[in-house]
Amino acid sequence: MAPELSSNWKKLQATLNQESKASSERKRKAVPTERQQNTIAKRRRLDGRPVKADVPQHNSFPKKKTMGIGASTESSEPVASAPSASLALWAEDNDISAKDLAEAYGGDLQDTTIQGAKADVINGGLIEGVDIGKYIGIDCEMVGVGGDEDRSVLARVSIVNFHGTQVYDSFVKPKEFVTDWRTHVSGVSAKNMTTARTFEQVQEDVAALMKERVIVGHAIKNDLEAMMLGHPKRDIRDTSRFSGFRKYSAGRTPSLKKLAKEILGVDIQGGEHSSIEDARATMLLFRRHKSAFDIEHAKRWPTQIPSAGGSKSKPKKKKSKR
Repeated sequence: MAPELSSNWKKLQATLNQESKASSERKRKAVPTERQQNTIAKRRRLDGRPVKADVPQHNSFPKKKTMGIGASTESSEPVASAPSASLALWAEDNDISAKDLAEAYGGDLQDTTIQGAKADVINGGLIEGVDIGKYIGIDCEMVGVGGDEDRSVLARVSIVNFHGTQVYDSFVKPKEFVTDWRTHVSGVSAKNMTTARTFEQVQEDVAALMKERVIVGHAIKNDLEAMMLGHPKRDIRDTSRFSGFRKYSAGRTPSLKKLAKEILGVDIQGGEHSSIEDARATMLLFRRHKSAFDIEHAKRWPTQIPSAGGSKSKPKKKKSKR
């Protein structure tokens, strides 16, 4: 029996060695997993390159079928999260056409928001951990009071930074009885008032954010009046007053919706307004033409250079000789 066992053992060892070599060879020639392919595809999307450019084709390697719950031979790729909340602003940051990016993601330009890791926090107040910076974009929504008089009062305030990231958003409780919520336009309704902040609180929050910053808005005079706040004209950039945009409305004051469509190629205010998206659109309009804004603003508000003595001295009048 001993010789027979020795022979079988040798055969078993030879079989194990062959399988070990074959396994090592398969590992060296292993194809990327579906998860790895998805990661590659996402990176290429963010780079603005075609997804299939460098991804191996199906005929270059056998498709690996995985058994189990949720496993699939063809996985539908999720939309990659973008670093910025707005499609148009993110595209601008990365020098990509917003229209091309929307088509690549199968998106609709009527919704310019990429739902990424940081979705908009409606009525979230001041968002922590956001770098506010020098420029902030402001937009407000109004509701009607006074019945037939139909006066506009503040109902919502949204603020974004230079990159379109949400800085602040809050519903505001009107002090007067609301006779027209204008929900089809404002997007504000009575149900939002249960968690809304008081006018005084929002006014204080916004005033602190505006301090020593440049504010960007569209017809922002109306927003400031609604908030009962003032701001140095030197530190205001109003897209409704910029001369370079007048050509889009035959010399008249252009609407934000018109400018967004003509210049940015995006549709906003299709139904209920989103003050966050309107603030983003305004900021992007300013960013795209910032140099022209700065030149026009410098002409309107020239920088005053103080004299060496620190104060301006009036020229002395020459005494007339008698």
